[in-house]
Amino acid sequence: MILYPQINFGGNCEEAFRFYEQNLGGTIELLFRAKDAPNAPPEADAAVIHARLRIGGTILIANDVPPAHFQPIRSVYLYLSVDSPEEAERVYALLAEGGQIFMPIAETFFATRFAQLRDRFGVSWSLIHPKAQP
Repeated sequence: MILYPQINFGGNCEEAFRFYEQNLGGTIELLFRAKDAPNAPPEADAAVIHARLRIGGTILIANDVPPAHFQPIRSVYLYLSVDSPEEAERVYALLAEGGQIFMPIAETFFATRFAQLRDRFGVSWSLIHPKAQP
Protein backbone atom coordinates (compact mmCIF):
# COMPACT_ATOMS: atom_id res chain seq x y z
CA MET A 1 0.00 0.00 0.00
CA ILE A 2 1.27 3.50 -0.87
CA LEU A 3 -0.20 6.83 0.23
CA TYR A 4 0.27 9.81 -2.10
CA PRO A 5 -0.71 13.40 -1.32
CA GLN A 6 -2.96 14.75 -4.10
CA ILE A 7 -3.37 18.44 -4.86
CA ASN A 8 -6.09 20.04 -6.96
CA PHE A 9 -5.37 23.19 -8.94
CA GLY A 10 -7.79 25.60 -10.58
CA GLY A 11 -6.32 25.37 -14.08
CA ASN A 12 -2.63 26.02 -13.36
CA CYS A 13 -1.39 22.55 -12.35
CA GLU A 14 1.28 22.42 -15.04
CA GLU A 15 2.51 25.92 -14.20
CA ALA A 16 2.74 25.04 -10.50
CA PHE A 17 4.51 21.74 -11.12
CA ARG A 18 7.02 23.39 -13.50
CA PHE A 19 7.67 26.04 -10.81
CA TYR A 20 8.23 23.38 -8.13
CA GLU A 21 10.39 21.33 -10.50
CA GLN A 22 12.61 24.32 -11.27
CA ASN A 23 12.79 25.82 -7.78
CA LEU A 24 12.47 22.90 -5.36
CA GLY A 25 14.62 20.38 -7.22
CA GLY A 26 11.64 18.26 -8.17
CA THR A 27 11.15 16.08 -11.22
CA ILE A 28 7.90 15.85 -13.15
CA GLU A 29 7.51 12.14 -13.81
CA LEU A 30 4.16 12.23 -15.59
CA LEU A 31 1.79 14.86 -16.98
CA PHE A 32 -1.39 13.96 -18.88
CA ARG A 33 -3.75 16.59 -20.32
CA ALA A 34 -7.45 16.10 -21.10
CA LYS A 35 -6.81 16.67 -24.81
CA ASP A 36 -4.28 13.80 -24.84
CA ALA A 37 -6.67 11.18 -23.48
CA PRO A 38 -7.65 8.33 -25.79
CA ASN A 39 -10.84 9.23 -27.63
CA ALA A 40 -10.73 12.79 -26.29
CA PRO A 41 -13.39 14.95 -27.89
CA PRO A 42 -12.20 17.84 -30.09
CA GLU A 43 -13.24 20.35 -27.42
CA ALA A 44 -10.98 18.74 -24.78
CA ASP A 45 -8.57 21.28 -23.36
CA ALA A 46 -5.07 21.37 -21.89
CA ALA A 47 -6.30 20.84 -18.32
CA VAL A 48 -4.07 18.40 -16.45
CA ILE A 49 -5.97 15.25 -15.58
CA HIS A 50 -3.06 13.46 -13.87
CA ALA A 51 0.45 14.56 -12.95
CA ARG A 52 3.23 13.23 -10.74
CA LEU A 53 6.05 15.26 -9.23
CA ARG A 54 8.88 13.76 -7.19
CA ILE A 55 10.45 16.02 -4.56
CA GLY A 56 13.03 14.18 -2.50
CA GLY A 57 11.49 10.85 -1.56
CA THR A 58 7.89 12.01 -1.96
CA ILE A 59 5.62 11.87 -4.99
CA LEU A 60 2.88 14.48 -5.26
CA ILE A 61 -0.13 13.69 -7.44
CA ALA A 62 -2.10 16.58 -8.92
CA ASN A 63 -4.72 17.61 -11.41
CA ASP A 64 -6.77 20.60 -12.50
CA VAL A 65 -10.38 21.06 -11.45
CA PRO A 66 -12.73 23.57 -13.04
CA PRO A 67 -11.72 27.02 -11.74
CA ALA A 68 -15.24 27.60 -10.40
CA HIS A 69 -14.81 24.55 -8.13
CA PHE A 70 -11.24 25.23 -7.04
CA GLN A 71 -10.54 26.25 -3.44
CA PRO A 72 -7.08 26.78 -1.93
CA ILE A 73 -5.91 24.10 0.50
CA ARG A 74 -7.31 24.95 3.93
CA SER A 75 -6.25 22.50 6.62
CA VAL A 76 -3.45 20.49 5.03
CA TYR A 77 0.11 21.71 4.57
CA LEU A 78 2.96 20.24 2.59
CA TYR A 79 5.79 20.11 5.12
CA LEU A 80 9.11 20.80 3.41
CA SER A 81 12.34 20.28 5.32
CA VAL A 82 15.44 21.87 3.77
CA ASP A 83 19.16 21.41 4.39
CA SER A 84 20.24 24.90 5.46
CA PRO A 85 18.92 28.22 6.77
CA GLU A 86 19.98 29.80 3.46
CA GLU A 87 17.94 27.26 1.49
CA ALA A 88 14.97 27.95 3.77
CA GLU A 89 15.25 31.68 3.04
CA ARG A 90 15.53 31.04 -0.73
CA VAL A 91 12.53 28.70 -0.88
CA TYR A 92 10.49 30.96 1.39
CA ALA A 93 11.06 33.95 -0.90
CA LEU A 94 9.98 31.92 -3.95
CA LEU A 95 6.86 30.45 -2.34
CA ALA A 96 5.84 33.72 -0.67
CA GLU A 97 5.89 35.71 -3.93
CA GLY A 98 2.26 36.34 -4.83
CA GLY A 99 1.13 34.16 -1.93
CA GLN A 100 -0.23 34.63 1.57
CA ILE A 101 2.03 34.46 4.63
CA PHE A 102 0.56 32.87 7.76
CA MET A 103 3.80 32.81 9.80
CA PRO A 104 6.80 34.75 8.50
CA ILE A 105 10.10 32.89 8.35
CA ALA A 106 11.91 33.08 11.68
CA GLU A 107 13.97 31.13 14.16
CA THR A 108 11.96 29.11 16.68
CA PHE A 109 12.86 26.87 19.59
CA PHE A 110 12.73 23.84 17.24
CA ALA A 111 14.07 25.30 13.98
CA THR A 112 16.71 27.69 12.71
CA ARG A 113 14.03 28.71 10.17
CA PHE A 114 10.32 27.97 10.16
CA ALA A 115 7.45 29.51 8.18
CA GLN A 116 3.91 28.78 7.07
CA LEU A 117 2.36 30.22 3.94
CA ARG A 118 0.11 29.61 0.95
CA ASP A 119 1.82 30.01 -2.42
CA ARG A 120 0.32 31.73 -5.46
CA PHE A 121 -1.04 28.38 -6.66
CA GLY A 122 -3.14 27.88 -3.52
CA VAL A 123 -0.88 25.26 -1.90
CA SER A 124 -0.17 25.64 1.83
CA TRP A 125 3.37 24.98 3.03
CA SER A 126 5.20 24.53 6.31
CA LEU A 127 8.87 25.22 5.63
CA ILE A 128 11.54 24.16 8.11
CA HIS A 129 15.25 23.91 8.65
CA PRO A 130 15.26 21.99 11.95
CA LYS A 131 17.74 22.67 14.70
CA ALA A 132 20.22 19.91 15.39
CA GLN A 133 19.01 17.62 18.14
CA PRO A 134 21.32 17.22 21.15
